[in-house]
Amino acid sequence: MQLLTPQNFTDYELIDSGNYMKLERFGTVVLSRPEPQAVWNTSLNENEWKKLLHAEFKKNPDNPEKGKWIEHKKIPSQWQVQYPLGDQSITLKLAMTSFKHVGIFPEQAPNWNFIYDTIKSRKSGSKVLNLFAYTGGASLAARAAGAEVTHLDAVKQVVTWSKENMELSHLSNIRWMVEDALKFVLREVRRGHKYDGILLDPPAYGRGPEGEKWVIDEHLLPILEACKSLLKDDSHFLLLNLYSIGFSPLIIETLLTQLLSKENSLQTGELFLQDNYGKKLPLSIFGRSIRS
Repeated sequence: MQLLTPQNFTDYELIDSGNYMKLERFGTVVLSRPEPQAVWNTSLNENEWKKLLHAEFKKNPDNPEKGKWIEHKKIPSQWQVQYPLGDQSITLKLAMTSFKHVGIFPEQAPNWNFIYDTIKSRKSGSKVLNLFAYTGGASLAARAAGAEVTHLDAVKQVVTWSKENMELSHLSNIRWMVEDALKFVLREVRRGHKYDGILLDPPAYGRGPEGEKWVIDEHLLPILEACKSLLKDDSHFLLLNLYSIGFSPLIIETLLTQLLSKENSLQTGELFLQDNYGKKLPLSIFGRSIRS
């Protein structure tokens, strides 16, 4: 099992973490956000945090899924960060949302590297499907490496955000889909379509564009079984990333070993961020199944 954290993400920094919060720098903007995994004490005191802050997110006590940002210093409504991949970089637009997200999950950078390097290493072109694709960091990594990319998310506004990121990154020709992931995959199976690579980053719970219900405990295995049918037999890769606290890398290992060929190379592990005081914050688990 691997433990991976971003190495060359100069536009991002986890300054401190603890007391169920994290203090982060995105470009030149410093934000404080809730973090249920940060069960330890902070290294900086409250006054030291506030001196650094541009804004902090406060949960709505009546609706813990939402909240509001309290600004301490002037912040642009939108700003950008860059992440290097090979001899180029991708650009991601950031903005503060009512769900505490800002448009990027920085711990995913090692997965972007994997996607980029895997596609670059292939002798022929790659056709890649990115499911639950959010604002498109993984899609941009695949497209920057030369892949033909289909980007799918259930939220139209998020897909629009992804298009902006593509344009900011000086890329083009990504196929955009606003669709329920499981419905789309099953339809692709019926059509007999095949992909060189499939990327999945599903939430624990979610809704499709027509109210379709997604529950990871119920739907993860069916969508993975369908994805297996979409992968080319001779050469393929699949990346599965999960944020659900109830899952472990061993679950991913067992799932992918059972579903895909035992001849595949399999990597599993956790993605984490390390703050400036050495505290390691676990944020997601991953599995990468590769057949060359």
